[in-house]
Amino acid sequence: MASVLSLVVCGLMMAALPAVRGTAEVMSHVTAHFGKTLEECREESGLSGEIMEEFHHFWREDFEVVHRELGCAIICMSNKFQLMQDDARMHHENMHDYIKSFPKGDLLSETMVRLIHNCEKKYDDIDDECSRVVKTAACFKKDAQAEGIAPELTMIEAVLKKY
Repeated sequence: MASVLSLVVCGLMMAALPAVRGTAEVMSHVTAHFGKTLEECREESGLSGEIMEEFHHFWREDFEVVHRELGCAIICMSNKFQLMQDDARMHHENMHDYIKSFPKGDLLSETMVRLIHNCEKKYDDIDDECSRVVKTAACFKKDAQAEGIAPELTMIEAVLKKY
């Protein structure tokens, strides 16, 4: 009986792998496209060249999302696509539409919006928008990695040329 249960569990896990891989692929498209606005937002957010270079490695395990200026840059970048409301919180409908605009984006949209929203709620008491957004981004990165939807750097590099 235990071996049958093991086979069923193994089969379910294997069936889920393509979906996880698919959402990580979609995330690589979202990341590459969204990241193209970083240079435009550099001055506005006060991002140093050093921090900006580090930001290109957002999804690396050892990259820590801690600099307030990163939060300011994320706000600026999000505003380029109307992904935030005036209070620097996610605009849910626009975020869904943005993610769905990528190939297979419908696979990722619900999960990504849910993760970001849950992280926003954790830091809702932080008044400084840039500080709140950088905390939210760090939380989202951690949760996306835990859910298996974080893209590998090679995936992002492969799609960068498309944007």
